[in-house]
Amino acid sequence: EFAAAYARGINKSEYWKPYFEDSMDLIAKLPAVASLIYRRTYHNNQVIEMDPKLDWAANLSHMMGHSSTGAMELMRLYQTIHSDHEGGNVSAHTTHLVGSALSDPYLSFAAGMTGLAGPLHGLANQEVLLWINGVKKELGGAPTKEALTDFVWDTLKNGKVVPGYGHAVLRLTDPRYTCQREFALKHLPEDETFKLVSLLYEVVPAVLKETGKVKNPWPNVDAHSGVLLQHYGIREANFYTVLFGVSRCLGVLSQGVWDRALGLPIERPKSVTMDVLEEMCRE
Repeated sequence: EFAAAYARGINKSEYWKPYFEDSMDLIAKLPAVASLIYRRTYHNNQVIEMDPKLDWAANLSHMMGHSSTGAMELMRLYQTIHSDHEGGNVSAHTTHLVGSALSDPYLSFAAGMTGLAGPLHGLANQEVLLWINGVKKELGGAPTKEALTDFVWDTLKNGKVVPGYGHAVLRLTDPRYTCQREFALKHLPEDETFKLVSLLYEVVPAVLKETGKVKNPWPNVDAHSGVLLQHYGIREANFYTVLFGVSRCLGVLSQGVWDRALGLPIERPKSVTMDVLEEMCRE
């Protein structure tokens, strides 16, 4: 819609209208696209049709083949809390940047997803799961607080980080972590891995504070999400970034509509000379 309207010479004050239509179409189609990828990749191409009685997020879970009440409720939570946060993250900023050139929502969102595919942005919850599995392999599924504390210290002393802890912006426990924890306490309080995640919540911040090097020792959203997905049978960790991408469309495409409505200009990074850089260093 937007590309065709632009080619027809639509007034720029009207840009947001076809941009909105494209965005809504894309949001509506993404659960079917993602579930098709999931079924073709992991379930022998056995496609499940959508259920018109279900909502957007529940349909994603259903079409993936996870139709329990708990799985669908988790998917609603997951899609909501991963939809967006501040615009400085790679996928949100890339979508905004490409959209500022008046690329349509499809191109802009695709660009954002290439950023999300990078391991520093989109693979965080998989890395948390790998680390937790390492804890289990080393200490068992129910380690003592003392043993876990020693394991965390060993991780740091070996020059590694504890994945899922710290955030570039937040300086307190990520509220997205908190709502996932509340979900787990309600629906899967006896899950072994959840109990381990809870114990890490008691141990890791204290250790990170003691190092004196960490501004934010608290857990972020990725410290919990993979554990919940695993509990409800969504065990294909390589697919988690796809679920993240589906949810991110809600935030970045909404921002794109506002960008067109407000008439924001094309984004251009500032360039400076060597003289300017040298002066900054002297100061």
